[in-house]
Amino acid sequence: MGYVKLGHTGLDVSRICLGCMGFGDPERWIHTWVLNKEDSRPVIRRALALGINFFDTANVYSLGVSEEILGRALREFARRDEVVIATKVHGQMRDGPNGAGLSRKAILSEIDHSLTRLGTDDVDLYQIHRWDPITPIEETMEALHDVVKAGKARYIGASAMWAWQFQQALHVAERHGWTRFVSMQNHLNLIYREEEREMLPLCRAQGIGVIPYSPLAGGRLTRDVGDLSTLRGEHDQVARMKYDASAEQDRMIVTRVAELAERHGVSRARIALAWLLQQSPVTAPIVGATKLSHLEEAVGALDVKLTREEVTFLEAPYVPHPIVGHQ
Repeated sequence: MGYVKLGHTGLDVSRICLGCMGFGDPERWIHTWVLNKEDSRPVIRRALALGINFFDTANVYSLGVSEEILGRALREFARRDEVVIATKVHGQMRDGPNGAGLSRKAILSEIDHSLTRLGTDDVDLYQIHRWDPITPIEETMEALHDVVKAGKARYIGASAMWAWQFQQALHVAERHGWTRFVSMQNHLNLIYREEEREMLPLCRAQGIGVIPYSPLAGGRLTRDVGDLSTLRGEHDQVARMKYDASAEQDRMIVTRVAELAERHGVSRARIALAWLLQQSPVTAPIVGATKLSHLEEAVGALDVKLTREEVTFLEAPYVPHPIVGHQ
């Protein structure tokens, strides 16, 4: 396993981050394919054994159950100072007023709830899960700054927004002397590259670490177009919303991933992740794993080095896509 700094911080993170959306309670959230507590534990334990020290979850994943599962497993299998824990705030956690969003009330309440579920005094990275168009960004950034100064989070990050919004948040923090975002968790993979237009150049210029989600496009890059022969493939309506409409225009890219995988004698997942790992300024793709083999393939991608010609071969068929993920 390799380790790199997260953006312009001194924080060392593994080049693969384990995404924990797949751990939870299938009866408490929209994703019915998630692993329960007992089935999640071997995956988390294997991730640690492979050298992964970076774990990403969110308060909204199974309405807190993902945080509970991750927290219990890490307390049993690792020391707190050995791991980097990231979680997120924004989603609807309860009905009624102040049950979601990025108001001062929501942030200061939800960080405490997340810490309780995770069983820790602090998180390493506290991220806003989406942009809140209702709450002034000044209110959000000051509340996040206060979370850091209270010792409840060491760094803050953002996820899935327009580049102009991210720049506005960075500017507001700098103008007031508040804590700045150090990372961007955005939607990026071989069949969705719209972030290359503005967000990635902004992150390079500002020294922001990039930790992309959906690096394998919900499995679309690991099997033939139209093959949904997995539990997640059959039931993940969010992934279908993101990728089904562009399946035909993405077919050539998926085919080329398969061709390169055969040429290298590795899985398609390793090729798709190897491409992402070679993109600047990507720090660590967030890989969801519901099987031990998913972890093995993700870590194995670190050994695959694509030539410039192979990168061009994979990228050439790409055509512009509608924006998905920001809302």
